[in-house]
Amino acid sequence: MPKQRAVLGLRPRRISFLLVLLGLFALFTLLFTLPSAIPTGPSLSKSIADHKFSIPKYKDKISSSILNPFRPASHKPPEQKNSTYGGSSWYSNWNWRSPFSSSITLDENRSLLPPLKDRAPIYCYYDTTVQRDKATGEADSALLLTWRRAWWAQGFKPIILSPAEAMNNPLYDELQRLEVEPGFKKDMMRWLAWENMGGGLLAHHLLLPMAAHEDPMLSFLRRGEYPGLTRWEGFDNALFAGPKIQIADAIIQALRTPQKKAKDFIAAVTGDTFRVDPSRDSLAFYDTKTIEKTYPKVAEAMAESREKGLKSLNLLINFHLHNTWQDAFSNGIAVLKPMPAHTTYMIEPAVDLATRLAACSDSPMPASCPPNLLKCSPCVSSHPMKIATPARYRNTTGLYTIGTVPHPYTLRTLDTQRETLDIAFVRREIKKRDEWLYLIFQELLGTGISGSVRVVKFKDAVAGDYATSHSLWLTPEREPMVPHDLDWWFGFAIPSNATDDGKSETPVPGPERRPKPQHDPADGPIPSDDELSREPRLLDRAREVFKSKGDTSDVRVRSAMEAWNLADTEAWRFARAFLARSRVERMKWEEEESRYAGGVGSDADNTGKSGSSSSSWLRWGDDED
Repeated sequence: MPKQRAVLGLRPRRISFLLVLLGLFALFTLLFTLPSAIPTGPSLSKSIADHKFSIPKYKDKISSSILNPFRPASHKPPEQKNSTYGGSSWYSNWNWRSPFSSSITLDENRSLLPPLKDRAPIYCYYDTTVQRDKATGEADSALLLTWRRAWWAQGFKPIILSPAEAMNNPLYDELQRLEVEPGFKKDMMRWLAWENMGGGLLAHHLLLPMAAHEDPMLSFLRRGEYPGLTRWEGFDNALFAGPKIQIADAIIQALRTPQKKAKDFIAAVTGDTFRVDPSRDSLAFYDTKTIEKTYPKVAEAMAESREKGLKSLNLLINFHLHNTWQDAFSNGIAVLKPMPAHTTYMIEPAVDLATRLAACSDSPMPASCPPNLLKCSPCVSSHPMKIATPARYRNTTGLYTIGTVPHPYTLRTLDTQRETLDIAFVRREIKKRDEWLYLIFQELLGTGISGSVRVVKFKDAVAGDYATSHSLWLTPEREPMVPHDLDWWFGFAIPSNATDDGKSETPVPGPERRPKPQHDPADGPIPSDDELSREPRLLDRAREVFKSKGDTSDVRVRSAMEAWNLADTEAWRFARAFLARSRVERMKWEEEESRYAGGVGSDADNTGKSGSSSSSWLRWGDDED
């Protein structure tokens, strides 16, 4: 055995023990003798001399996080007016970008939505005292409906005024006592009705927005802030903007200093009454001069009969609105299909909608352009918009997105091709949670992002700035999946059936000799006929599960699937509630406006009355509220 040498008279074992004692002493000194904070400056020596030991204090004794089990109970936010429809429930709040709505609403089934944006009112005047035959009146009403629909889709609140509003103006009696030109008197009725409503925007019913939603001119008008009485070059009396006080001053000026030869309001006031802005390419005015000069076929129909001319003009305007929308999305339409193996039938209604949007609307002059965009690219049936079914969401300006947001139970039923799921399957077979959100944002956000971040990104894609003009999000559990009144969403009448693509096919009865469309590998694999035949039955089965109530096995599995995929469930509820609220907003407004001006310009098929078809598209199995 080797001999151990002593160091300083101590053996190695004792040296190790001494070092341990020294280490413990140093640790004790650091923890209990040094001050918690050493200030700078001349007070350093004093601070060291007077240092005191202090334990850090936790200011927030009870965390406000909803995940805290010791969080005290609190009441749910009160229900807001018109916040439920067809089984959907929502709460409008500025914290709508919270990952999970239940952290604010304290209700798992109540979605948190952004506050509704105030719509700037835009008025037009329609003289209901003029005698018209039934056919002409219906043609006028259809044209006014086109006007209302186009401005509503651009974020405005279009309101039709009549002589009833003018008669409520205190200056109405004064106008009746004047001996003036009939044209001036008719124009003054417009202004009296407009001033009675408090100002804002006054437009001709043949002036329509013909530009992208984010156009600077439309964005300015949407703000609803008009510092002075303004009109625009090239529009004559088709568009005015101003506050109530300046409108009243201009009316008094026109009435108190009347020009007997004045034929309209502009000629009856001084030149400095208006601020005249340069013309813009955002608005299209279909006045008589423009129709006679640019659209001869419409002018010929108008000369033949007013009814026929109005119908022809309505078709032309709708064609131009549709064509302008198509030009805004030069990259085509993307119908999302993140899990392409077994979701072909699920997205089929969305593909059908995209096909109709890519088609050409009927028009008396198919090669024509709007009067504000004479060098447009007219819709040609032989070269329709491109339609793709990518698996990833792309935030591209020139691409319109139609998304089908399935409930996690629906998605797993279709993907696994199983009619019956159980809790054991949820726990053992689902390897990846929130897979739908993961897949659609994989290209945009990458792979290392949590579900809470992805669901916030999804909410921005659905309800962010200008999101509604660039995308539409549907849920497949509702029947029919595509609402029948999406004309108000897009601002034009969507073709009911896609027109012929202009390409000739082999005149053979069966499809076996027709050329098959080219398949893009980026759109995913092509399912077999057997798989396609099973998808309708599986989707119907998923819809039946949502009709189940009470403590049943289906309800328990559905709840387990929701708990296992919190982000996907939040996205599904958000998309469902957002589309429901947008329709409730329009229905309530349209029901209110249908009582005025004799109901002219109303959409008779979408009144929202109980028992009508318009009240059933959201009831996919839940109780009607």
